[in-house]
Amino acid sequence: MRKLLLKLLWLYQKFFTLIGYGSCRYYPTCSEYARLNFENNSISSAFYHSFTRILRCNQLFDGGVDHPLVDRLRCKPQKLGLESIKYWFVPNKEGRYYIIKNFSYKG
Repeated sequence: MRKLLLKLLWLYQKFFTLIGYGSCRYYPTCSEYARLNFENNSISSAFYHSFTRILRCNQLFDGGVDHPLVDRLRCKPQKLGLESIKYWFVPNKEGRYYIIKNFSYKG
């Protein structure tokens, strides 16, 4: 199920975001936010957070930087090279982690 949803998000990012490029009020964009959530959270949690983010992406909210949160870490990297780390997990005060994409990742 998760792979199907990620494939649909990939198709959306590849073909449909070209129509409305630059219209998202947040960083990372709503589709990137959903992809990060589906990769790192449970499916129900990812649906909830992605849906609320899409509802907030309008003129009534300020927008800005809004990184997705992870409740717990699932796996640990095998080797610690800068090129082998896909995401940085930064802890916050609530015991959860912000997901920040590593732009140096090649994979």
